[in-house]
Amino acid sequence: MHEFQDSTLWRISSYERMRLERGSSVFAQLGENTVLPTTLLADLRHLEQRREHSDLLEVLAACMRHRQSALLCLQYEDLVWPITVFPGELVYHSPRDMALARAESLGTMKVLSCDAPGVRPPGHWMHERIGRMEHYRTLKPLLWNIALNGPRNTPLAEIDGPVAYRTTASREDRLLAPGAMGAAAERLRRESASLRDMAKWPGLSLERASRLVNALYLTSGLMVLRSHPVAREPEGLMSRLRGLGKPRR
Repeated sequence: MHEFQDSTLWRISSYERMRLERGSSVFAQLGENTVLPTTLLADLRHLEQRREHSDLLEVLAACMRHRQSALLCLQYEDLVWPITVFPGELVYHSPRDMALARAESLGTMKVLSCDAPGVRPPGHWMHERIGRMEHYRTLKPLLWNIALNGPRNTPLAEIDGPVAYRTTASREDRLLAPGAMGAAAERLRRESASLRDMAKWPGLSLERASRLVNALYLTSGLMVLRSHPVAREPEGLMSRLRGLGKPRR
C-alpha cells in the first residue's frame, strides 16, 4: 500500500468556506442550474428525514438503485474527498484512488454533500466535460470496499427485515469478497439464507453477514426473498440485529 498523500484533496475548513460563498459544491462545474433527478432527490430527502443523509452506504445505494450519477463530497479525517459515481458506466471519478484510504479512516467516512456531477463519464458526446482519464476508476471494487470496511455495519433499509437472500453475482464479483465472505457469497449461489442463518456460517457474524449482503446489493448481485420459508425470523430477532451495532459515525 502506497503512503497516502492529501495534496489533491481539500481541507474541510476551505471546502466549507467556498461552499458557503458559492451556495453549491465547489467541485460542480456544469452550471448552477444543473440539479439531481427528482427520483434520486426523493430518496435523499427520505434519508434526511431518517437522519441518515450522511450515511455513505445509503447514499451510494440510492445512486445505484436509480442508476443516477452524482458528485459526493466525503469527509475523510479532516479532508474533503470528492468522488463522482457513474452507476450506468460502473466507474467513478476521483483525484485519488480510494483504495489508498486508510482502513481505520474509511470506517468513519460520511457524506457532506450530494450534488449533480461536475464531470461526464468517459465516452460522453460532450467530451469537453470529461475529466482526466487517469482519474476514472472501476466502481465495483469501491462499493465492496465501503460495504465491507465503511461505517455501516447493519443491513441497508431497502433489504432489511424478515427476508432470505440469494446471490446472482458473477465469479469475478465474488472474488472481491475476501476469505470467509467469498465462501459465503459462493454458498448463497446454491441456497437461500436469512441473516440469522448466515451469521452461523464459518467466519461470519451478524455484522459480517450484514456487510456481505450490503455489498451484493450495491453491485446488483442480491436477490431479496420476502416470502421464502427461511425468511420467517423468530420474534424479536430483527430488533436485536438492528440494535447490534448502529452505523459508526
